[in-house]
Amino acid sequence: MSQLTNAAPDRATRPPITVRPVQAGSSLAGNRLSKRAPWILLGASYVASIALFILLAVANGSEFSLVGAAVVGALGYLVIIWIMSSLIEGRRQALDRLVTGLVTGAFALAMVPLISVGITVVSNGVARFDVEFFNSSMRNVTGEGGGALHAMYGTLLITLAATIIAVPMGLLTSIYLVEYGRGRLARTITFLIDVMTGIPSIVAGLFAYAIFAMFLGPGVRMGIVGAVSLAVLMIPVVVRSSEEMLRLVPNELREAAYALGVPKWRTIIKVVLPTSIAGITTGIMLAIARVIGETAPLLITAGFTASMNLNLFSDRMQSLPVYVYTQFANQGNPAFAFIERSWAAALLLIVIVMVLNLLARLIAKWFSPKFGR
Repeated sequence: MSQLTNAAPDRATRPPITVRPVQAGSSLAGNRLSKRAPWILLGASYVASIALFILLAVANGSEFSLVGAAVVGALGYLVIIWIMSSLIEGRRQALDRLVTGLVTGAFALAMVPLISVGITVVSNGVARFDVEFFNSSMRNVTGEGGGALHAMYGTLLITLAATIIAVPMGLLTSIYLVEYGRGRLARTITFLIDVMTGIPSIVAGLFAYAIFAMFLGPGVRMGIVGAVSLAVLMIPVVVRSSEEMLRLVPNELREAAYALGVPKWRTIIKVVLPTSIAGITTGIMLAIARVIGETAPLLITAGFTASMNLNLFSDRMQSLPVYVYTQFANQGNPAFAFIERSWAAALLLIVIVMVLNLLARLIAKWFSPKFGR
């Protein structure tokens, strides 16, 4: 007891421990480049690169290479930022800045073709984005004028039929693989789905054509044949996306339903599917956007025509991708009219795919489970 009573005053009389702040520039904090330094170095690198290529163009009598100046400027920036950061901030921070520059450069390089395609299509296709293009077909049109109304209806009907065929089959297959599939059969189906994901679109078109040619004879061209070929391409995408979404549903939800005596099929309909409906819908919309621009299978199966055809089970049917191909490949007089219609149809296809992707995001947002209620 005496030791304890003597220790208490000693503890009370100890001086408080003080923590000194780390000074800027010490070994722990290290020196840092200012926030504007990377931008200044980037600008200086590009100025030096542009000046170098201007001098080379003048000396050789050639044209100025914008691509070469951009590449050399980016590489020069990476070297300069690595050296400056190594000298001031240390090797660890220098490596971080180097990797950041490489990732940013890769992103910018990937965006170049996308932006270039967008600018090219818009600048060339907006000239024929008029009322006549949307309310008339190519029937009895040999020169200027005409439109793509018959191709729009054909694309809408063929894609809708392909969706009606592919979505139930793909969704039921994914439910089987997640909820019921076990053993060799499930592994075989998964392997075949993986193989179907990578097949060329022309093979899907030849498959659908061969199937219908067996019953209707060679030379068959109908919209439903094109829908079957697109469905073959859609099914593996729907299966894969739906399977991933179903696997994300927690098993606790299934077990809770089973504990209440709910049968398995009803648990899937009432619990599993509503929980994953947002991701499944997004996958379906992306699958539609993936096949709506296919040209090769539709060129083989549905053919092309200049007239309106709204019957999937009779005669040839035009579609927007095939319309783009035929207008550009079979140019008449004047040639610029065919090229303008081709670019306008290409622009319309890009707009449709963009709308489908935006719609998929909105559907995923609307149907996603709401938490925090």
